[in-house]
Amino acid sequence: MQSAGGRTIQEVRAREVLDCRGLPTVQVDVVLADGSLGRADVPSGRSTGAHEAKELRDGGTRYGGYGVRRAVASVVDVLGPGVHGLQADAQRVLDRRLVELDGTPDKSALGANALLGVSLAAARAAAASTGLPLYRYLDSDGHLLPVPLVNLINGGRHAAGQLQFQEFIVIPTGAPTFSEALAESSEVNLALGEVLEERYGRAALALGDEGGYVPPVSDPREALELLHVGVERAGYTGRFQYGLDCAATHFYDADERVYRLAGKPFTSEELLSLYLELIRDFGITTIEDPFAEDDFASFTDLTRESGIQIVGDDLFVTNPERLLRGIEQGSANALLWKVNQIGTLSEAMDAAAIATSHGYGVCVSERSGETEDPIIADLVVALNAGQIKTGAPVRGERTAKYNRLLQIEEELGAAARYPGPQFPGVSASRR
Repeated sequence: MQSAGGRTIQEVRAREVLDCRGLPTVQVDVVLADGSLGRADVPSGRSTGAHEAKELRDGGTRYGGYGVRRAVASVVDVLGPGVHGLQADAQRVLDRRLVELDGTPDKSALGANALLGVSLAAARAAAASTGLPLYRYLDSDGHLLPVPLVNLINGGRHAAGQLQFQEFIVIPTGAPTFSEALAESSEVNLALGEVLEERYGRAALALGDEGGYVPPVSDPREALELLHVGVERAGYTGRFQYGLDCAATHFYDADERVYRLAGKPFTSEELLSLYLELIRDFGITTIEDPFAEDDFASFTDLTRESGIQIVGDDLFVTNPERLLRGIEQGSANALLWKVNQIGTLSEAMDAAAIATSHGYGVCVSERSGETEDPIIADLVVALNAGQIKTGAPVRGERTAKYNRLLQIEEELGAAARYPGPQFPGVSASRR
């Protein structure tokens, strides 16, 4: 093992690369004095919360304004020189320095995409220097493989379809291992494709941003019924739970203070009643962002009345301050954990620690604008979070995460654990 002195940051490089939507994102290299290299790509969301840390984009006509040359310049001209000589294995010191160099609460000066690239690449470089995989470097006790929340039908801003709920999810809680859970999920996905083609024709096999199907339906009940039929056809009835990511901020009319769903207005109370009906009728055990991003009170009401996992994404944006506010009010009972929402690994790890210490679940998540970088697979195991969202089991930017988890499962061997029926969204009465 190299001495700590060998883990001094010697060089930081950055470049523009493409994400799965064909849009630019930032890739960062951190090189240490001992020659160890850490590389990280920064994902990007389409359905973003107002309170997230801010990406830096170029504007103008190049790449439709989505270029990241300014963020790359932030890394090369400011952040790299600013962390030169720091120890890569002093993650908190490094990340504090990155935040200081930006100097804004939302990372808008240099760009959260620039800061995060350096933060993650430094962690990877330090892990490489120790000779450990990243999950083991971050937590020597990381051993829990996550239950995948597999998004098989896409809607909302992730698809050019009629569904306003963003994700319709199957959860393989009946499998004894992660590898078997992934196999069952893939088989359900194939069976669902057969069902969709039979009912709606081949056009229904079009895919959304996260690899899920985009059938020509607008009623969430119909989409949930399709999931059930797909599970049944695959031969796994009783082995799956079901979930929703509603991303309700994006169908909330702030002027009228109503939610517009499938062409109808819903008050918060009416929408809550709809969720309770869906939970009862379709075996739903987790719902993400059921209300608008600042409606803490309605999150509290649904958490209390539903008895299932209620996840805050746009509500919390992986921000410790917003999470603590939610905990105080009993708003949701789980955190959706996205490192790019807050901008540094240390701040994201703090949010996860706060959630866990208050009995909140933690679900590690990708973004709709992903790359082939599988880093969240290592992060979810390091956190022992037990839940991951990384899209359908298709397309390289999604399967890269699943494949990395298969590798980790093999590396852990007998030490690997899979939550299965202890998935946090499943209440004791439903197990």
